[in-house]
Amino acid sequence: MTTEVPELMPVRMLNEFTYCPRLAYLEWVEGEFQDNLETVQGRFEHRRVDAPTKAPFEPPNFSDGDSGFEDHPQPRSGYWKRTLISKRDGVRDFDPDDPELNEEEIQEESEFNETEQTKTRMPPTEEKIHARSLLLSAPAEGLIAKLDLLEIDGEVATPVDYKRGKSPSHPQGAWEPERVQLCAQGLILREVGYQCTHGVLYFIGSRRRVEIPFDDALITLTRQKIQQFRKAAANPNAPPPLVDSPKCPRCSLVGICLPDETNLLHQDTLEKSDQATEVNVQTSENTHKPQSIRRLMPARDDALPLYVMEQGARIGKDGERLSIQAKKKTLREVKLMDISQVSLFGNVQISSQALRELASRGVPVCYFSYGGWFQAMTSGLCHKNIDLRQKQFALAAKDGESLKYAKQFVAGKIKNCRTLLRRNLPVKKDVCLSRLSELHQQASQVNSVDSLLGLEGMAAKIYFANFGRLLKNKQTFSVTGRNRRPPTDPVNCLLSFLYAILCKELTVTLQAVGFDPMLGFMHRPRYGRPSLALDLAEEFRPLIADSTTLMLINNGEVGDSNFLSRAGAVTLTTAGRKSVIAAYERRMDSLATHPIFGYRISYRRILEVQARLLARAVAGELPEYPNYTTR
Repeated sequence: MTTEVPELMPVRMLNEFTYCPRLAYLEWVEGEFQDNLETVQGRFEHRRVDAPTKAPFEPPNFSDGDSGFEDHPQPRSGYWKRTLISKRDGVRDFDPDDPELNEEEIQEESEFNETEQTKTRMPPTEEKIHARSLLLSAPAEGLIAKLDLLEIDGEVATPVDYKRGKSPSHPQGAWEPERVQLCAQGLILREVGYQCTHGVLYFIGSRRRVEIPFDDALITLTRQKIQQFRKAAANPNAPPPLVDSPKCPRCSLVGICLPDETNLLHQDTLEKSDQATEVNVQTSENTHKPQSIRRLMPARDDALPLYVMEQGARIGKDGERLSIQAKKKTLREVKLMDISQVSLFGNVQISSQALRELASRGVPVCYFSYGGWFQAMTSGLCHKNIDLRQKQFALAAKDGESLKYAKQFVAGKIKNCRTLLRRNLPVKKDVCLSRLSELHQQASQVNSVDSLLGLEGMAAKIYFANFGRLLKNKQTFSVTGRNRRPPTDPVNCLLSFLYAILCKELTVTLQAVGFDPMLGFMHRPRYGRPSLALDLAEEFRPLIADSTTLMLINNGEVGDSNFLSRAGAVTLTTAGRKSVIAAYERRMDSLATHPIFGYRISYRRILEVQARLLARAVAGELPEYPNYTTR
């Protein structure tokens, strides 16, 4: 199976491929992108050349009927750079793109130019064109590019590409990716009909122009990279990650690529295959030994979820902020850049302006009932990686493949349940611990979904029968088992509410990774149920939801006044829900050591890492999904 590759390849992606083939594949083929400080700074420093100019001009082969100007029947962009007669210095060259000039000087010289040009009647042979943000294509080369700046003198064109940072001390003036990108722009200009023998790299940090000649060696290298990238893009699997590369820490997609994590899991697979002849069976406590690798992603997210539970509240957009109002009073204002998702409970309204802005930023809006049932989600367009969803649907349709993932989810859940009991039970060698250990090993070896679900049911019965032993206030919070729809006691009420929030969290994460959260491998499809989110939630229920429940009860953060009982059903009050969400967010923000990779990150980050590892396994890059089991 091969992926269909578009006819025209963006030249910027050719730069990325020369720098790192995997980075270019993730961005162009799988549609991934993530900002970091350098990408934001790069856009800011490009703000001037990203603004297209408006004066029209014609390329040399315009009369042939194909200008090469993509999607524009008339050529666009350009302004005249003329020899000016200065009031102070006489005749001199004036370049409006000169970064040393400020806006007032540019305006002054332009106005003076118009006046003096009328007086001197300068001949058109002295005219020279500069065009900013010009989109050109070359079908024969299979390339398309938006040029930062194009200097045109008659039939001679010189592309100028702006780069953030300072010019490197390289014998050829610049690194290979930048030279290949610039040469590809030159190939486009040649196909359009210009003479193009060299290009210019302008380094903003050092304010220096570096001329790059388009010799035969560079042209040959550029065309080789084009063919190699097309071949790699047609492959259904991404190129392997770089090994211990110094490029990775500064890459904006490092949290999506997971280079060191993927290489480590491949290494573990090879070691296991080499030891496959050994009969020794390791205990479940040492399935994965944590290894120290580089933590290339931030431990925590800067942006956090926003919860709105005030009934009758309305959310609007005010500049770069969301404004939450109720009864004509502003309750709170939150910067848009600080929001990762918005959760609305009950009768809360949101304006179309705020909704559109959140969707454009990739911030989902989640809707809950007043009682806390996760009902719907609004987001922007779905993830571009359709290939991942195709593989997800194909695997879900195969019972054997679905069972492979379901076993990992259930085995991880049973082991984490056992760990929670082992840490909190007064008797360290309780009989329930040995029984859960047996069920964990059996879950890893079953051959049918029915047997797996039976083992999960038995483990859940043992776990919840002993969960009440972990609670301090047994008079108010007594529980002998799991009940729901509706929960009939405060403990199950807390568990149900936290499970709903955890399901929401994983629905958002899985959709951001590229999955369809509604189709799972263990939970069968059902109308309106995010089955894959429920699958991945299994191993995290004890670690996040159940642990938060223990923290709320044993620390006295909730009490009788936080619950309402009606017709045998128990629900949380508004104050109770606020306490639960505050405790849940503390848990999600707390750092934990990843049992496989050895670094410490927040639980919210762990959910994302596991979702991306699941995507790598579904895509065929990893042999199996490594579940998350704490020690």
